[in-house]
Amino acid sequence: MEFRPRNYVAEEQSHSLPRSRADIHPFSSSSPQSILRQVDDNEENRNNEEFFDPLRAPDSNASVETVDGHDFESSSNGNDDSFPVQTKEWTSFKRFLMQRFPVSKMISVSSTFFFSQMSNTIVRSGKAHEKSSSSTHLEELDDPQKFSETDTKVITQQEYVSRLHELKDEINRGWHSEDRVKSLKLSIKVARLLMDTSVSNFYPTLFVLVTDVLNMLGDMVWERIRQKAEFAEDGARLCSLRAENFRTSDVPIDAKETCYNWFCKVGSIRELLPRIYLELAIFPCWRFLIEQPVESLQRLVMMTRGIGDPLASAYCRLYIAHRAQKLPSHDTGYLITCLNDITRIFTRISSTKESAHGCFAGSKRSLVSLMEPSVEFIMKCILNDASQRRAGKVLVELGLGRSQEELFGGSPCVSIVLHHLLKQLPIDIVSFHAVDILHLIKCSNDNSYDQCLNYRLVGLRLSEQISQIGSVEAVVNEVIQKMQCKVVSEYGLDEYLKVVDAYLDIVLQNQMDGHLKTILEGISKLASDKVLAEDELASLQSILVKLLSHFKDLEHVFSLNHFLQILDTMHGNSRGIVNMHILDMATRNGYVHDPTTIQLLFEISQALHSDTDLVNMKNDDNQQQARLISRFVRMVDHGVEYERHLAFLMECRGALGSIVELKEILVHSSNCLATKALKDGKKHTAFVKTCMAFSEITIPSIPGHIKQLNLYLGTAEVALLGGLVSHSDGLIDSAINCLQSSDWMEGSRTLDSDGMLSSIRKLCSLLIMVPGNPEVGILHIPKSILLIIHSRSWSPRLKARILCAIISLSATLSQERLPYHADHTEIMGNDLLFFGDSSYVCELLSLTESVLQNLVDVIEQEPSRAARGSLSLEACNCIASSFKINEHVFSVCSKLIETAKLCLNAKDKYLTSTISFLDKNLPAAAVSSSIAI
Repeated sequence: MEFRPRNYVAEEQSHSLPRSRADIHPFSSSSPQSILRQVDDNEENRNNEEFFDPLRAPDSNASVETVDGHDFESSSNGNDDSFPVQTKEWTSFKRFLMQRFPVSKMISVSSTFFFSQMSNTIVRSGKAHEKSSSSTHLEELDDPQKFSETDTKVITQQEYVSRLHELKDEINRGWHSEDRVKSLKLSIKVARLLMDTSVSNFYPTLFVLVTDVLNMLGDMVWERIRQKAEFAEDGARLCSLRAENFRTSDVPIDAKETCYNWFCKVGSIRELLPRIYLELAIFPCWRFLIEQPVESLQRLVMMTRGIGDPLASAYCRLYIAHRAQKLPSHDTGYLITCLNDITRIFTRISSTKESAHGCFAGSKRSLVSLMEPSVEFIMKCILNDASQRRAGKVLVELGLGRSQEELFGGSPCVSIVLHHLLKQLPIDIVSFHAVDILHLIKCSNDNSYDQCLNYRLVGLRLSEQISQIGSVEAVVNEVIQKMQCKVVSEYGLDEYLKVVDAYLDIVLQNQMDGHLKTILEGISKLASDKVLAEDELASLQSILVKLLSHFKDLEHVFSLNHFLQILDTMHGNSRGIVNMHILDMATRNGYVHDPTTIQLLFEISQALHSDTDLVNMKNDDNQQQARLISRFVRMVDHGVEYERHLAFLMECRGALGSIVELKEILVHSSNCLATKALKDGKKHTAFVKTCMAFSEITIPSIPGHIKQLNLYLGTAEVALLGGLVSHSDGLIDSAINCLQSSDWMEGSRTLDSDGMLSSIRKLCSLLIMVPGNPEVGILHIPKSILLIIHSRSWSPRLKARILCAIISLSATLSQERLPYHADHTEIMGNDLLFFGDSSYVCELLSLTESVLQNLVDVIEQEPSRAARGSLSLEACNCIASSFKINEHVFSVCSKLIETAKLCLNAKDKYLTSTISFLDKNLPAAAVSSSIAI
């Protein structure tokens, strides 16, 4: 056997593509003129192109399509599409309602109401005996103390809910078994449950459960009447009422009589609240009888004034707003009446001392909180997609404005109503009348809602459209002055933070440095010498993150008055989030050079690291913290102060060493530092040795032997660059030890074959530059790799490719001129040390002969036919490229080709090109033995 001689310089030149200087970089942005030329060329040649890419062509109709799309969107908001949207909104609202007012597992229910009205509805066991209301009243008069002691009954929430679901199923079964009277009676009993508000926190959940039942009944009644209207008794179709705009005259008399009968039955219910709820359940059926059902809505609104309990009346009005959405179109006058009625109830609650209201006993704030969802939902129904003029009319009808020109010149408003009004008003009105709204908030200072939350809401709404604010300076002045006064008398840090947080975007975007200084000074004064609560920390976190996001230069943020003092007051998760934003900002725009900033960021990294849960490092938050800390360390640059930079890396290893990702970065940074020192042109041999020692100490603490292997190889390359051959040999030996330990240390984890192969190929590439050591054997590293292969149960695919790498290494080392050398004048390559030495060449040939035999055997062990064929061709090309083809080499290649033929298709391109390559390189004497397909 004889190695093929190679001239790497000539091969590179022959295989290089011709190069010519380009006028424009292919990745640079094109000039407008070139774009226009491309547009013209595309238009002219479009018909001649085989493939036209629409993404490369100009979209001349883009602006028109945008306008058309806008018009289409606005015009498609019709009645046909509104009902599914409203259904989704109602489902979402119900979920929110139940989540906002969670209840305990046990519910205390009034036994007087519970047994006298609901014994057949909820409680089915024989232990509960129903008593008449008169006998219950007599017992109360005889023994009031006993009555008060037994006034409640405790049941589980699950029992209550389960029984309601069972009742819903009973109503459904009764309806479909033609027993509609039973369904109606059960529905009335379910509706009566809403008369009991004794368990106030359970009332919203009860409302959701009961209205689900009533909605089901209403839908079934609607469907029954529609069927009677569309089909005769014999099944013949009379008409079609599926359109949303059908008229009463289209409905047959029989269907109208059935519909009227249902309203008569509902109207005969004695109790007011169930009667209203049942009529609302079937309210859409009024469309079969009258053209304008809205008039009946106004009647129901008036009826709700007879409900004495404020909680029950508020939720009844909420149900009115929900059921009215089933009408194709309606005026919102009745909703404004509902809202005004609720506002009067709030006024009465606020003006009275804290006491019982009807069946509800508790604080006024709790009662207002329970009633708030009704205000929120009704206000949303009033102002949903309202135009600016329509919203102005609503403000006048609510009594807040005198006219369309003076929208906020009327009487004060209840705070909670004002809050939800500001939520739903068009942003143009809020922006234009911001100062008037702030004055209205100042006048509306009742106990129904925190005034500071209304100030905060105005700030949040104004931030949606900062450029449209009428007088920014006046708005911010008003709020800041108000908060400064309130902090002294009423507000604490929490309220102050919530308000200034909402206006901070306005302050920053309008560059109000004076106001920013006042805000930070106020926060520092209030937060000093105080342990911050969770709500305060959340608001402070939002403020600091906004500051970090606004400014581009971290040093500018650090120079703000009181910023660092405020940062020191934070703790816990909020402090960690702010620290993460600081690190992200510090490394976002390049390297960090300032020593003071580096020290501050290092302390922040230490604080962040101490809060990291090392046990759960796979957690996303912990991984994010580790990535930010690692990136900060990587982006630190002390310039030519190499010793100071290395000392920083040592400090990081000691303080932040539990982060695995950081340890890898420390090794890479140390190697880069050594490389920079070597390129500096001065003598830094001692410093480079220190860097090598730092890396050698750090690498063993990194888990994963493949990672260690790659780091050892990278460090060995740097050692060669510095002329440290002995260090390089030691690092390569350590890499071999990692390779020996990798199989059994990986445990149950799947071996990364691709990673292993890549690392070994990298090692073989490095060995080309490393001078051979005659004391231990010039080829002791390749031989060590062979021993590892024989002792490991790696896949045949991995083994075969490693053996090919060793063959390529041996062939390269045999050349008169190596393809590359170590970039150090004092290191001589193996071509200068050993070329021409017959023992050196014999040792290389001896190694490759044993590798060849092992290679053929390993390939035959591959179980996959396709993989075996591909490996055969890879090995054949490797052998043909490394050796002169003689009889022995040709026999090996022929055997591999035969294996590939058995495993691959005869027309496989890889197979045919390999055979062609062999035929071209056959010597003249062997042409007759050429391989045929």
